[in-house]
Amino acid sequence: VAVLGCGTDRPYPSGNRQLAERISETGAVISEFPPGTPPRREHFPRRNRIISGLSLGVVVVEAARRSGALITARLAGEQGREVFAVPGSIRNPMARGCHALIRDGAKLVEGIDDILEELPLLADLPPIAHPVDGESVSSRTLPNAAQKDLLASIGYDSVSVDLLVERTRLTAEQVSSMLLILELEGYIAAAPDGTYTRLGATRD
Repeated sequence: VAVLGCGTDRPYPSGNRQLAERISETGAVISEFPPGTPPRREHFPRRNRIISGLSLGVVVVEAARRSGALITARLAGEQGREVFAVPGSIRNPMARGCHALIRDGAKLVEGIDDILEELPLLADLPPIAHPVDGESVSSRTLPNAAQKDLLASIGYDSVSVDLLVERTRLTAEQVSSMLLILELEGYIAAAPDGTYTRLGATRD
């Protein structure tokens, strides 16, 4: 499910239009704003209450002290949802928001098992189907330049987010966001230990 801070006919950023179409084929793209509504800065904090309300829990991977992710985490707590946070280096300003959440009672997350421990219903969900070797990938959205670079950095070994951050010089938030898109499109698979593997159908 994708929750927009604009009309459903105006995906933002515009480069995500194909992704929105793919999500709508097997899920839903929703918005409280009428069609034609342009994206505005004040819309995004407002839509966060819908994101947290639809969730069993919220995981904050990286956040500065004034990050919008903290708004979502606060709303999740007020709505009785679980709040999780991934710790980072004390020297990383983008980890300070996560550390504040942990101090305030968010569950510290080092791996998927920490989440499943609190949300056992997720463990019973069926696995996501991925293309197998030799399957046509023509129906999938082609990755953009940044995503192609990330795929190249993954190679054909299992790699962690931290290693990809080191290889790409991107932030953990940027890497995690692109990994989610690539997983939804079937280019990579996530392992229970938190590593990612490039699928065989993506080989050149």
